[in-house]
Amino acid sequence: MEQIPSFDRALVKKYDQPGPRYTSYPTAPQFHTLFVEDNYRAAAARSNKAPAKALSLYVHIPFCQSLCYYCACNKIITQKTSRAVEYLDYLKKEIHMQGKLFDRTRKVIQLHFGGGTPTYLTSEQLADLMQCLGEAFNLDSDDSRQFSMEVDPRTISPDQLKHLRDLGFNRLSFGVQDFDPDVQAAVNRIQSDEQVTSLIHAAREYGFRATSVDLIYGLPLQTVESFNTTLDKIIELRPERISAYSYAHLPHLVRAQRLIKPEHMPPPERKLELLELTINRLCSAGYVYIGMDHFALPDDELVIARNEGTLQRNFQGYSTHADCDIIGLGSSSIGKIADTYSQNVKELSLYYSMLRDNKLPLHRGYELNEDDRIRRDVISSLMCHERIHIPDIEQAHGIKFDEYFADALRQLQEPVADKLVKITDTDIILLPKGNLMMRNVAMAFDAYLGDNQQGRFSRTV
Repeated sequence: MEQIPSFDRALVKKYDQPGPRYTSYPTAPQFHTLFVEDNYRAAAARSNKAPAKALSLYVHIPFCQSLCYYCACNKIITQKTSRAVEYLDYLKKEIHMQGKLFDRTRKVIQLHFGGGTPTYLTSEQLADLMQCLGEAFNLDSDDSRQFSMEVDPRTISPDQLKHLRDLGFNRLSFGVQDFDPDVQAAVNRIQSDEQVTSLIHAAREYGFRATSVDLIYGLPLQTVESFNTTLDKIIELRPERISAYSYAHLPHLVRAQRLIKPEHMPPPERKLELLELTINRLCSAGYVYIGMDHFALPDDELVIARNEGTLQRNFQGYSTHADCDIIGLGSSSIGKIADTYSQNVKELSLYYSMLRDNKLPLHRGYELNEDDRIRRDVISSLMCHERIHIPDIEQAHGIKFDEYFADALRQLQEPVADKLVKITDTDIILLPKGNLMMRNVAMAFDAYLGDNQQGRFSRTV
């Protein structure tokens, strides 16, 4: 059911602390290098056994033409297009190696190109890459599939969008961040209103099923007034989905962020004002708050899945297909096969050398134990459905909930007192005041959090 977050500034300040985003459980800090190619191949073999799941592919393109100062993604800034040619040769080799591990009857119903900037590639390179994927995997031909591309509006034209549609992509995610010229200059990402507007209109004309827009609040020089203007423009464009992310300024960890002038950074209270503004404006405009920075129109598939209790969460965020096995392709990409997680190496030199030696370019991974699976189900239920139905967990895993999670229930006493969450005999229910702090509530069920985890995660609000 639709639940609009209740913004209580005092509680937001109280619970704003570092914590995982729970795109997986256990989270990435638990991945380790003892997980090797043999473990991955064994997981792939298990995943092929009936009932085999459909497949999801994530393809990482690490290149960008220019540096956005706020960005903490794994990326390579270069104008040398020859580097992409070399990368694609090795990426295609990995695609064919991975394709041999999975039964051909398993359809790929979800495909996502991320980066970096996937539209750094030319139309010809993208066509060649899609042909390679079609040779190695059984790509679903029905347009109900979800084939999406992250798009930098500065690197693509409306005609190129038509080519993406012809290749089979039916969803686009536009990185906008902010329309204000001063903010754009402060983070070195300058794009005109017209660039974004023309692309979104073209996407609709060419039959893309959904468009998503990414915004960031807390960027240098942002004010309530300036960001309100950005929201005006976004609401007028009416994309199906909007993601409004909190900017994590960590110049000691992210080299590019050191180029942002400290005096341009908004004070902490400004971020709370911007968050409150965003929630109020988007919900008043008819968007439904999905959770974790995500908003969608009422007839969007995410909202329907949320209302029907089938919403899932994976490394790309909220999804209606997160029950797929996810194959990560390209440097630094992350996958989820059977009961394992895995991540490829980040350095291109190592990525290339491992593939030259006919080795899968794995860096680290993790195989879940029974306790992990129980806690993953609990955390996923909370993050996707805003409640934990205790009898379902007990029946699925053969546990007595209040005994198994006695420590977690004690940790939740304060959130209960603050009216973030309600606990009954059958359910743990996230209340409107706790909607923005769902990560904090989920953390009570995380067996791996401790003092050594501080600094590894973004702040929860």
